[in-house]
Amino acid sequence: MEQINMFDDRERSAPLATRLRPETLDEYVGQKHLVGEGKILRGLIESDHISSMIFWGPPGVGKTTLARIIAKHTSSDFVEFSAVTGGIKEIKEVMQSAEQSRRMGIRTILFADEIHRFNKAQQDAFLPYVEKGSIILIGATTENPSFEINSALLSRCKVFMLKELEESDIMELLDRAVKSPKGFGDMDIIINEDQLRAIAAFSNGDARTALNTLEMAVLNGNIDDDGKISVTDEILEQCMNRRSLLYDKTGEEHYNIISALHKSMRNSDPDAAVYWMYRMLDGGEDPLYIARRLVRFASEDIGMADSNALRVAVAAYQACHFLGMPECDVNLAQAVIYLSVAPKSNAVYKACLECAADIKSKPAEPVPLHLRNAPTKLMKELDYGKGYQYAHNTEEKLTKMQCLPDSLAGRRYYRPGEQGREKQIKERLEQILKWKNSK
Repeated sequence: MEQINMFDDRERSAPLATRLRPETLDEYVGQKHLVGEGKILRGLIESDHISSMIFWGPPGVGKTTLARIIAKHTSSDFVEFSAVTGGIKEIKEVMQSAEQSRRMGIRTILFADEIHRFNKAQQDAFLPYVEKGSIILIGATTENPSFEINSALLSRCKVFMLKELEESDIMELLDRAVKSPKGFGDMDIIINEDQLRAIAAFSNGDARTALNTLEMAVLNGNIDDDGKISVTDEILEQCMNRRSLLYDKTGEEHYNIISALHKSMRNSDPDAAVYWMYRMLDGGEDPLYIARRLVRFASEDIGMADSNALRVAVAAYQACHFLGMPECDVNLAQAVIYLSVAPKSNAVYKACLECAADIKSKPAEPVPLHLRNAPTKLMKELDYGKGYQYAHNTEEKLTKMQCLPDSLAGRRYYRPGEQGREKQIKERLEQILKWKNSK
């Protein structure tokens, strides 16, 4: 009897998220697009026709849980493997054991959590055994498999994308945690629906965060003489004083959020732009990186429509360099707002693209003689500079001299638009071209 109690104590000491981990598809919450009735992954699991696959999604959405449910549903050995503790030698030992099991008619499911952390050599070691069918590989990753997993291995795996849990999913998990004997069902806990909903909103679609927050709130609740545990708003607020938003400075979410910042500014939405900028700062991004992206944006998306935008962006970079975090956040915000509301033109950017394309595709013609300097007697004898027309010597400050190579004569790269200052530039350029084309 004492042994059973000791076992129960060990179970009770496990984190709430571990105690409540679903063991069947019916208990599994979320991902209805994959495991709902009639969906493809559910059908593969229930018919025991699974093959190697990758689960891709944010933290806390059930990737590991789903892999364990698959293991229970199939007649297979289940091996979990870590990129941190397992090298090439350990991988080969597991694979050899799996190959022996295969010859005896027993399949092996190898679960590689955070498979993006496995290096190229480790991933290559899986490949021949996946090809032979010695193992069924199930990898879980928060990073884009296209970037983090070898193409040869990825081509042999079906990728399933798991989504953030809906608030209703999180509420279902929290309700289960409060009522289930595996959770707090045998305890008298006073926590209202509004508080549970606050936890669900705070979790940002991450079941593990939600359950950990609930557990912390209950463990720090007020206990009365009758043993009732009350979770107050004050306690809950302390448990939710900091939320770790998904942001990895070297991963896909880094590029997703900088893309969101860039596109929000391009769409003249200062509120969204400031939000995405702060998401990056909150995730620990170097403010100088953000400032460099603003400098690029100022020329790529605003250009001559407001030449002052580049000055503002450069000034923001200098301010970030002088002040650093946290003081430079307002400098970045000022620049982001300015760039967002500034008139937009990508004419400079398009000029660069078209010019670069011509340079790559057309012959590299020599500089026309009349555009060359002639600092020596020999150069003058070779007609360097002959025929050059000095624009300042004319009343119009213009000449009809051709400055592009012959094969590109008349080519236009910069085509100003109608936004902001660029409208005036367009009118001026049209006057120049009209004069140059006149007889």
